[in-house]
Amino acid sequence: MTVHDTHTRVSNAIPFSRPFRTSGELRNLVAVLDSDHAHGDGDFTRAASLRLQSLTEANRALLTTSCTHAQEMSIRLLGIGPGDEVIVPSFTFPSAANAIALAGARAMFIDIDPETGNIDPQQVEEAVGPKTKAISVMHYGGVPVDIETIMSIGDEWGIPIIEDNAHGLAVRVGVGGGVLGSFGAVATQSFHDTKNVHCGEGGALLINDPGLVEQAEILREKGTNRSQFLRGEVDKYSWVGLGSSYLLSEFNAAVLDAQLEEFDAIQARRFAVWNRYSTELADWAGEHGVRLMDPPHGIHAAHLFYLVMPDWESQSLLISHLRRHGVTATFHYVPLDSSPAGKRFGRVLQPLTQSEDFSRRLVRLPLWAGMTDDEVSRVIAGVTSYTDQGGN
Repeated sequence: MTVHDTHTRVSNAIPFSRPFRTSGELRNLVAVLDSDHAHGDGDFTRAASLRLQSLTEANRALLTTSCTHAQEMSIRLLGIGPGDEVIVPSFTFPSAANAIALAGARAMFIDIDPETGNIDPQQVEEAVGPKTKAISVMHYGGVPVDIETIMSIGDEWGIPIIEDNAHGLAVRVGVGGGVLGSFGAVATQSFHDTKNVHCGEGGALLINDPGLVEQAEILREKGTNRSQFLRGEVDKYSWVGLGSSYLLSEFNAAVLDAQLEEFDAIQARRFAVWNRYSTELADWAGEHGVRLMDPPHGIHAAHLFYLVMPDWESQSLLISHLRRHGVTATFHYVPLDSSPAGKRFGRVLQPLTQSEDFSRRLVRLPLWAGMTDDEVSRVIAGVTSYTDQGGN
């Protein structure tokens, strides 16, 4: 390989993710600049919130600076504190466990169902105890957890459910079923630029328990009743409780509103990529003992596409092989129970072998709405040129 060849491959490399541009973003941003209202809770915040409520069927949607902050709000709204425990999957992003630890509570890490990467309901039921104050679930890849079982456990014990729906915006559970994010007492969304719909950095708290709305507004507005003041419900606003500054700026909301406006088109493009991977990699996967992402009932968000390799060595080899072919693929979460902070702030009832095995074998392929047919073909060619000996 020549120096020129190396440079060409690197400069033309396919990234793992790329933020999608919609047609209305610049228009909306100019409108914000011309409006003299750049802070939160302006016209675009209201418009994007209404779009989000319609997509998710949530009782109320409050835009936040991040999904992480929405998770912190969830824990505080549910009154979770020192001495309490929250059940949470070990195979998830650290924000869920951080929110629990910041409240002085402890995370009870649970294993996953290896077919989906979602929390194992049977182990959830085994873990519920007198200290359990909430069950936090993540819809990995936008594939629904076993909602019916999880909700029944919560109902039986009188424990609220928190849905981490960062991957699953607007996914409907079966024909005529509910939408992810509308089942739990609260749910969280992410609009980080790696998500299907983004605004660079941002998130939302979805509130399905009407009794939590007023306190959520206070918590989000620095502990003040400013939201009530803006609606004309009080003549002045003041400090009425604990809170912080969780409002998304109007610039971010303007971008988010433009993205949500084109949600159907974005999803169609992502599903086109996902479907090509699923179809065109099937024969290669069968020949090499690789399991492709295969959501139950075909329900998912086209947020990611993964392969489960035969072992850890082949995971590493495939990622390196694709890098040499100008394709950026990656692993995903390191199980939280095995992390230094997880050992300090959480506990387990038993070894979480499925989470560890899934993490050590999973490879995610590039997937974003702006991928060209040629880029998708290059990824597929890179994968299918890999052999059990590491490819070429």
